[in-house]
Amino acid sequence: MNPYDSNLDKNRANYVPLTPLSFLERAKEVYPNYEAIVYEDRKYTWSEVHKRATKFASALEKIGITKGDTVSFLAFNTPEIFEAHYSVPMTGAVLNTINIRLDANTISYILNHSDAKVLVVDRQLHTEVKKALNKLNKKIIIIDIHDQFADQSKLEKIGELEYESFLNMGDDNYIWKMPEDEWQAISLSYTSGTTGNPKGVVYHHRGSYLMSTGSAVAWNMPNRLNFLTVVPMFHCNGWCYPWTVPMLNGRTICLRNIDVKKIFELIDKYNVTHFGGAPIVLNMLTGAPESDRKKLKHKVHVLTAGAPPPSIIFKKMKELGFEVMHVYGLTETYGHVTQCAWNDDWNNFDEDKQNEIKARQGVRYPNLEGATIMDPETMKEVPKDGKTIGEIMLRGNVVMKGYFKDKAATDKAMAGGWFHSGDLAVIHPDGYVKIQDRSKDIIISGGENISSIEIENTLSKHPSVSIAAVVAKPDEKWGEVPCAFIEMVKDKPTTDKELINFCKETLAGFKVPKQVVFCELPKTSTGKIQKFELRKKF
Repeated sequence: MNPYDSNLDKNRANYVPLTPLSFLERAKEVYPNYEAIVYEDRKYTWSEVHKRATKFASALEKIGITKGDTVSFLAFNTPEIFEAHYSVPMTGAVLNTINIRLDANTISYILNHSDAKVLVVDRQLHTEVKKALNKLNKKIIIIDIHDQFADQSKLEKIGELEYESFLNMGDDNYIWKMPEDEWQAISLSYTSGTTGNPKGVVYHHRGSYLMSTGSAVAWNMPNRLNFLTVVPMFHCNGWCYPWTVPMLNGRTICLRNIDVKKIFELIDKYNVTHFGGAPIVLNMLTGAPESDRKKLKHKVHVLTAGAPPPSIIFKKMKELGFEVMHVYGLTETYGHVTQCAWNDDWNNFDEDKQNEIKARQGVRYPNLEGATIMDPETMKEVPKDGKTIGEIMLRGNVVMKGYFKDKAATDKAMAGGWFHSGDLAVIHPDGYVKIQDRSKDIIISGGENISSIEIENTLSKHPSVSIAAVVAKPDEKWGEVPCAFIEMVKDKPTTDKELINFCKETLAGFKVPKQVVFCELPKTSTGKIQKFELRKKF
């Protein structure tokens, strides 16, 4: 036997399963009196957050919640959902955060499919939730979140229990149930489900821990940062930052709803240093009227993900004082797992070239073992020529356990030992990845592949365009042609002819939109354009 494998076994002294729950325990021990969470006039220190989470976990166990049970949350970005990232897994249960903008049918499906035993819900969501509960084929325990800052005084309660009073049923000295195995499930998130029912994505404690540490390294996050929760905490567990920030003794400032004026106010009031947001949020910030803005007194670091950003957005954000890094990931990968890591050699390029590079999805995070572009049929890497299109393939400890109750979908997604993202991209000679499109969004016109993202990027450079979305429109001659849907900048009118001529200046003729429609674009709660809604128009 190899001497390195003999008498060198794992034991409780040298091996402890990784879990992000340890970050809160450490924050309470090392920084008990530091401010941890701020929401309006509610403020909690780390010792208080620890105590609240512990008591809520104890209360859950008292009503029968145990290892492997599902506890669902339908909540805005308030302290309750932050606390849930610790209190629920403290019992061994699994946290299921649900998108607050879903319809009753989808909410009902998720509560059924996830085997939810408890639903904690913000009272503001009572209309759809009550419809969803009427469709359920089982009874579950409902706990209301009553938010005094959300004008809920006239809203009737949904459940018999209320969050604060339920929390106070718990014991201060409750003993946490730390995972015996780091592969144990910690959370369940459902995909957007634009085609058919959404799929349940299962995270484990190990991946959540590694995502938290990897994010801190990749973004150069310092201790004592001030983090603003722009990304909904129901979305990939807030990109796992409810676990990352406590590790750094950071302060979390809760933003209940996306409100541009409020974002600027909170940045100014709390010296916000970091936040994440979809490109559409960045677009809202750069397009905000002067009356809603506050001049930044310091540099604010921003991550953007969720949709490929037009290169022009980097220029606009920089002018306001924001430093933006583009990242990429999926629900299935705990959030972002690649980054456009900056190379100092690029500082010599002109601004347009730099912004074009910043729009790439980049290279893998330090917590990801593999990221490349492959032909999904042959599973061979495509040439690094910046031209050959393949599918982004990912591998590592921050890839999900799998899809809940769906072995066939899990096996398909993990075929060949790689996670298949469904995103089509090229890889440049320097190894940096650039998405061309989702496989379902690529436009095939007369046998030519057209990237909708390339057209959207071009349109976004026009001064009258706020947001652009391009989809395929059926065409008798070409099969499909590009059609552009445009949200205009307020008080900067334009015409379809002007935009088409603008595209002709830089795009090949077959890539130029054949039709332009002016409208408000349909969006998800995380800022993604719902292209399937646009395609329905045809």
